[in-house]
Amino acid sequence: MRGIYNFFNSVGLFLNLFWQTLCSLKFFSVSIDKIFSQLFDMGNRTLPVAALISLSIGAVLALQTGIQLSEYGIQDRIGGIVGVSLCTELAPVMAAILMAGRVGSSITAEISTMSVYEEISALKTMDIDPIRYLVLPRFVACLITLPFLVIYMDLIGWLGGSFVSNLNQSISVSFSAFYNDLSQVVTFSDIASGLIKSVFFAITISITSCLVGLTTNGGPREIGTSVTKSVVASFISILILDYILTRFLILVGLL
Repeated sequence: MRGIYNFFNSVGLFLNLFWQTLCSLKFFSVSIDKIFSQLFDMGNRTLPVAALISLSIGAVLALQTGIQLSEYGIQDRIGGIVGVSLCTELAPVMAAILMAGRVGSSITAEISTMSVYEEISALKTMDIDPIRYLVLPRFVACLITLPFLVIYMDLIGWLGGSFVSNLNQSISVSFSAFYNDLSQVVTFSDIASGLIKSVFFAITISITSCLVGLTTNGGPREIGTSVTKSVVASFISILILDYILTRFLILVGLL
């Protein structure tokens, strides 16, 4: 019973913070400098690692798929398979996991440190809303960064897949054949489905990270515990949301 209570209590706190953050969007123009600062920081943390991950995923996906397709003489179809797989599933999920691990953990560590050392209380004493000052910039920045990160990983992944398809002798698919099949198979709805997922993932990561940070109490030792709790909660939420969103997108015809 305690576990069930804690779960629903956490969901309630999440929804409450999300609603308060949405209500704070009217202060968007006032927080624009903090939002740009967070955008730069998130991009700096994620882009190099995202390039390496997406390049590797595209290359391995092309290698494993291409060898199987070549046995049936249909290796020319590899572009579409790599393209759709990255757009609809691999890029959004891997980008979200990367964001949760690199950015979400940093957000939780920063805010939980402020909570432990009573800087949050100091903000309230000075009549500064912590949600508007701390949560809003990180929420908006994450909401902007993650969809762009997904597109970035799509492009890098396609590049990695095309290189492997062209250079591997057992596949031997030219760049033109790869991208020709990719352009015929990958549709706008495939790209849109990945971007829709990324928006929900961004909301989950940003609100979860901020919520765990704001509710941290105790000594400095609790900071590490909060970071671990935030990352694990984000990972689990991403995987559950991915299934739910995939089912929904199939029902509405986007997948």
